[in-house]
Amino acid sequence: MEIVKHKSSPDFIKDVIIGVSDGLTVPFALTAGLSGVVGTNHLIIISGIAEIAAGCISMGLGGFLAGESESDHYKSVANSEYRQVEAMPESELKEVEHAFLEMGVDADLSHNVALQISRDKDRWVDFMMKFEIGLEKPVKNRARKSGLNIAVSYLFGGLIPLTPYLLTPDNKSGLIWSCIVTILALIIFGFFKSKVTGQPLFLGTLKVAVIGIVAAAAAYLLAKAVS
Repeated sequence: MEIVKHKSSPDFIKDVIIGVSDGLTVPFALTAGLSGVVGTNHLIIISGIAEIAAGCISMGLGGFLAGESESDHYKSVANSEYRQVEAMPESELKEVEHAFLEMGVDADLSHNVALQISRDKDRWVDFMMKFEIGLEKPVKNRARKSGLNIAVSYLFGGLIPLTPYLLTPDNKSGLIWSCIVTILALIIFGFFKSKVTGQPLFLGTLKVAVIGIVAAAAAYLLAKAVS
């Protein structure tokens, strides 16, 4: 009998995907655009470092605030459920029974299991949060970890398109090598992202690479046109 393996995307993987995706694309587009109007690598490097620093702070803070909002929302809804369990225990018990009935459990067993769950108020509310409302309890310190994961991932991704400008004598060479290493990184990242999210490998990889290339090409051409 063949066992079907389901793809999973842990929170850490999600954070890395968000951080690296933006870290590769935004600095790549910025440095490519500056290459079209700047004659030396000095300004490109300074601007790239400033953008990466700002991006790390912005993306990390965004991840932290999103995690905090998720936690606050869960607590607010959970407190409401506790009040309902206190005020309307019979009605809430019926909702637990109904949840089991929808899962295919027979009526008598649904009633007995619901009674068992209702003996522990915390377990009762946890059940209602998960199966009635559809909210998972946030992991402890999730907001802080998410912000840090995204910020570090953005830094890692952003250094890839910028590094060639540190190692080459002029912006033309820097642009060529930045394109080469960043496109390779986009392909590898696209493959990795498709693998962990269960998307078709070829299409997922191609989509990530094309988005990065189009963004950089647009920035370069726009800068050229404006200059």
